[in-house]
Amino acid sequence: MEKKPTSNETEPLTSKKDVSDCNEGEDCKENRLLVRNPKSALRLVEDGNKVRPSQGDKGEAAQISNGYSGVQSSVPCNGMGEVEDAQCTAPAAPTTTTTTTSATCGAEGQQQLMELEDRETWSKKIDFLLSVIGYAVDLGNVWRFPYICYQNGGGAFLIPYTIMAIFGGIPLFYMELALGQYHRNGCISIWRKICPIFKGIGFAICIIDLYVASYYNTIMAWAFYYLVSSFTAELPWTSCTNAWNTGNCTNYFSKDNVSWSLHSISPAEEFYTRQVLQVHRSNGLDDLGGISWQLTLCLLLIFTIVYFSIWKGVKTSGKVVWVTATFPYIILFILLVRGATLPGAWRGVLYYLKPDWQKLLATEVWVDAAAQIFFSLGPGFGVLLAYASYNKFHNNCYQDALVTSTVNCVTSFVSGFVIFTVLGYMAEMRNEDVSEVAKDTGPSLLFITYAEAIANMPASTFFAIIFFLMLLTLGLDSTFAGLEGVITGVLDEFPHVWSKRREFFVLGLTIICFLGSLATLTFGGAYVVKLFEEYATGPAVLTVVFLEAVAVAWFYGITQFCNDVKEMLGFTPGWYWRICWVAISPIFLLFVTCSFLSNPPELRLFDYNYPYWTTVAGYCIGTSSIVFIPIYMVYRLIITPGTLKERILKSITPETATEIPFGDIRMNAV
Repeated sequence: MEKKPTSNETEPLTSKKDVSDCNEGEDCKENRLLVRNPKSALRLVEDGNKVRPSQGDKGEAAQISNGYSGVQSSVPCNGMGEVEDAQCTAPAAPTTTTTTTSATCGAEGQQQLMELEDRETWSKKIDFLLSVIGYAVDLGNVWRFPYICYQNGGGAFLIPYTIMAIFGGIPLFYMELALGQYHRNGCISIWRKICPIFKGIGFAICIIDLYVASYYNTIMAWAFYYLVSSFTAELPWTSCTNAWNTGNCTNYFSKDNVSWSLHSISPAEEFYTRQVLQVHRSNGLDDLGGISWQLTLCLLLIFTIVYFSIWKGVKTSGKVVWVTATFPYIILFILLVRGATLPGAWRGVLYYLKPDWQKLLATEVWVDAAAQIFFSLGPGFGVLLAYASYNKFHNNCYQDALVTSTVNCVTSFVSGFVIFTVLGYMAEMRNEDVSEVAKDTGPSLLFITYAEAIANMPASTFFAIIFFLMLLTLGLDSTFAGLEGVITGVLDEFPHVWSKRREFFVLGLTIICFLGSLATLTFGGAYVVKLFEEYATGPAVLTVVFLEAVAVAWFYGITQFCNDVKEMLGFTPGWYWRICWVAISPIFLLFVTCSFLSNPPELRLFDYNYPYWTTVAGYCIGTSSIVFIPIYMVYRLIITPGTLKERILKSITPETATEIPFGDIRMNAV
């Protein structure tokens, strides 16, 4: 939406004909820019001085009262690389100003022009919304939220979850969308325009995204294996007569009277552990075993789909998400209706929502609520910055933040009903409590418990196919987003190298991610996935977003940031948002990070207890990404000339202009 001028603002420049010619030649006339350059001599003098009119326009010059400086986009350089100054005049208006221009030539100026001219935008607003929703709504919404909810007091958990969303998750979500849309840069180069010394955050984000891609897509490979295996008249995890089954396999859904003992194992669990993962062929992280060629082929096909979905940019991925972001909701609705009609479904719903108010007094519940809303909305992965950078400048990102975050939270809540109606059905069939059936957590909840329930429904093949197809589409959206965060970050940082070679860069990136996933494709790959899930992303992302919030609110300045938002949306964020960005959100992040570090999780998967050295290895993996932040700070101070005080001041001062499209002119607030 267009920015409405306030009482102290004059009418904005809207078209080429409203801008006067320049004295120095045709370059300024043909390619005008309004740019802020903190290091240059660009200043707007609002003292009523008159502009010298150009030869082509003898009319009065207008005042630019909103703090913008006029600069021509291409100013000729002399042989020594110096710039010839030019003076431009503006259209007629009641008040006049003197605007002196001075542009810099070289790689930085060329890079800015390249960003202005070549940056693509979303074809439609809905493409952006679906992409963000598809990124935020992932596999974790289906398995993690329901489990954490019933583990932490059922319906009572919704209270800390909502509080943490309002004061922590949504403000950070909004902040990243606003930053990306205003500065129109990825996670690396954006720091030149905010606080250069924190540029290491961008490199840390890229490493974290690569770690996520190395294990997250393996979970999708498991889902793809299940999908292929579902195209049979009888699902392979319904019986105990297969080659991978053991003597402990017990099919309590059979017509025979079968008793469930302590050592009984369901056919669905044996299919998952012995056929898909084949963890029995590994002795743990000390001996991962060989690589599963079946899972390797599945992962190769997934990365092929990913590559051809994102290789051309957001204009192609924005079309793909019309399927991958909407299809899961259709399937969730079908499964919800089906689950509600199953015998015993009410037992699961009761267990899911029954409030345990005593749980609210436990610190762990609030930590889990904060962690869940944070990882669900997903700030800190560079994705929101990247996606928002392709928006039109006056897009209402405030409304987008509220809509997408609300959709994400509601999806998590509804997914709980989808899961627990089936768990209630399982408890009814086993003649057990829901708590005994709901012991599985993480992917096991989907690939064992839910898969087993589907296998014993009427039309089981149909429901299995659509369920695992839903898991694939949920995962693909998040993979598109995670890789786009890296791609946009690198391409914006090195446009002279990769801007015209995006397809080759994306190909190289997908190959690197595939090779990095090989350890998770081994027989002990599930142990690696668990280790990376707990340590490679959790504390690292929390640290990254904490520093990001501090850099924006305390170094860049909350006043400047709110002014940026006003330039885009026409209104200034209120006190609620300011307080959240300055204090509440950083405290929220610090609270979760310290809770995690003070009480690291004790990892266990199936019957394997992770040895102590894996905790050390996990912290090493986590710090391997955030170590780029202090390294770059030291590097920045070393290469910056001057005394230590001057180096620090220069390193925390924005060094690059931010170009704001304003009609046919690009401009930025001083």
